[in-house]
Amino acid sequence: MTAEENERLTRVGPGTPGGEVLRRYWQPAALAEELDAHPVVPVTLLGERLVLFRDDAGDLGLVQRSCPHRGVDLSYGRCEDGGLRCPFHGWLFDRLGRCLERPAEADGAGLGDRRVARAYPCLVRAGIVWAYLGPGDPPRFPHLDCFEAPGTHGFAFKGLWECNWLQALEVGIDPAHASYLHRFETDAAEARYGEQFRAAGAAETTMPMTRLLREYARPRIQVEQTPYGLRLKAIRDAGEHGVHVRVTNQIFPNAIAIPMSPTMGITQWHVPVDDTRCYWYSIFTSYAEPVDQDRMRAQRIAECTLPDYAPRRNAATRYGFDAEEQRLETYTGMGQDINVHDQWAVESPGPIADRTRELLGRTDIGIVTFRRLFKDAMRAIEGNEDVPSPPPGDGSDAAAIDCLLPAGADVEGWRERAAARRAAAWTDVPA
Repeated sequence: MTAEENERLTRVGPGTPGGEVLRRYWQPAALAEELDAHPVVPVTLLGERLVLFRDDAGDLGLVQRSCPHRGVDLSYGRCEDGGLRCPFHGWLFDRLGRCLERPAEADGAGLGDRRVARAYPCLVRAGIVWAYLGPGDPPRFPHLDCFEAPGTHGFAFKGLWECNWLQALEVGIDPAHASYLHRFETDAAEARYGEQFRAAGAAETTMPMTRLLREYARPRIQVEQTPYGLRLKAIRDAGEHGVHVRVTNQIFPNAIAIPMSPTMGITQWHVPVDDTRCYWYSIFTSYAEPVDQDRMRAQRIAECTLPDYAPRRNAATRYGFDAEEQRLETYTGMGQDINVHDQWAVESPGPIADRTRELLGRTDIGIVTFRRLFKDAMRAIEGNEDVPSPPPGDGSDAAAIDCLLPAGADVEGWRERAAARRAAAWTDVPA
């Protein structure tokens, strides 16, 4: 890859090729719960400094953070009288960016229907506030299981990573790394961590994923294009246990869907704050029992600092690295939280990875294929053409699952398992 190509892929501000692709899709802007304590929250998204607020009618607004009058920070504003009021001179702006009042002026009147503040549409789905920063009307909101599940069966959270969004995304479309980066030398878990890579590899076996990944560390990886983006299959021939198939998805442009356990999945967006920082937004979706949201929130809050959701383990603390743990317990020596492992992997190459120095292998096929799709989308926008839009349907094309099939079975047997899991989900939840 050339340096110019890397720049095009990674820069996200207004007018940049990559930023213009990301702006054509709904993007997470904040957790809905961030508005619980105070109805005004500063947001930086795709390099734009914005402010999110809930007006006194309960409607959400997302507008530029600098007041159009004199440029002060509207995240210190007052929610009142149908909008957000600037503390400097009392100018009042609504969620459409119109100035409703200028109380210090002679007549106190606003500026009519002129939209003097940059404003973007937003909505709430699955515990996240979503925003559309692109031109024209927003695209169809994607049909994914994380949005179809009842509120009792999902949990959303986020975390800040000090790196460009692309290297954060690429760790999620690299199935081979799980056998190394997330390798555990024992199969007993600390109770405070989730089930991923600790649960049984599939409902048909008691073999933990830790052992399966450890003992069968050279998967065959297949990648295919889908209506949502890419499907990645990591296939491990597990001897007498059968064939393990792990299906993950890249949901274009900046999300992934991965299995967490036989009954839970994670859908995760990697959202640029700016060129050198990003948030991961994860929605945990249960296909069986309701999610213990308080427990999951407490687990994640313990690992970060508010209000930025910055991880306590970071480069300054060397990610909690312990050489003795690395020798005896984990491949990384960075604890049992796999999120920390991923954080190290994406932050340590630097804020923007130098891809001109990469030596890619066959296991990087998902990364290579995604980059091609993203380059195609950039060229489409530059040629005034459409980019791929989320397809209609029930989201089954984006299913993520672990399953163990009989030796010699068709690896596409995962489809039947995924369909059965989804058919049985949420049937006893009141409408």
